[in-house]
Amino acid sequence: MNKDRKLIVAGNWKMNKTVSESLALVEDLKVELAGVKEVDLVVCPPFTALKPVSDAITNTNLKLGAQNLHWENFGAFTGEICAAMLRDVYCTYVVLGHSERRQFFGETDETVNKRVKAALAARLRPIVCVGETLEERESGRTNKVFDRQLRGGLAGLTNEEINDCIVAYEPVWAIGTGRNATPEQAQETQAFIRSVLAQLFGEIAAKVRIQYGGSVKPANARELMSQPDIDGALVGGASLQARSFIDIVQNSI
Repeated sequence: MNKDRKLIVAGNWKMNKTVSESLALVEDLKVELAGVKEVDLVVCPPFTALKPVSDAITNTNLKLGAQNLHWENFGAFTGEICAAMLRDVYCTYVVLGHSERRQFFGETDETVNKRVKAALAARLRPIVCVGETLEERESGRTNKVFDRQLRGGLAGLTNEEINDCIVAYEPVWAIGTGRNATPEQAQETQAFIRSVLAQLFGEIAAKVRIQYGGSVKPANARELMSQPDIDGALVGGASLQARSFIDIVQNSI
């Protein structure tokens, strides 16, 4: 953990939680995490719950994130949501390029790049996800995958813009499987990610926060967060229960 980079722990609720369930969860988080100042705390509910959750966390230390956006500002894009709509409900962050979006909905490095630029133009902070499959890791292509994803997804960004981005390393083989990269594996990969950022953006790369995601649990949070290039967590399943998310945050400090 680098003291120059503030930890950020975000809960990606994916396609879970009705409005009432979302509100019940954030009420617990508000109480238990009220005193936390050392970590930026983000919740990313489904689109239907963004406005109610936004209202519920006003004047708290919880920030609101969305799970995706379209790169156009408006138009005939049935089922999509734009940056202005997210800003309208006081979103601060947006998750982009998640492996599930790439796998099931055809997103590419090019479309992730368009989304990142649209988010930054609207003063949203992108959480840009990168990750390798098990086959890519076992065949020794991990670094090539990250080099491609980072160069494609972050193409054309200025140093000022990359400073407003968070990169999230999510090994695809660890998402929802109960498996996770060892702290050493995660650190090695995230150090490589930072080296690519340094090639692209120079010294500012040292300030970019890189999260780890992939079966993050209370039991492994402390060891993961102690690594020098791990600056927080993007939490999936464990963010759906207040107790486990709270414990992850508290074990990260």
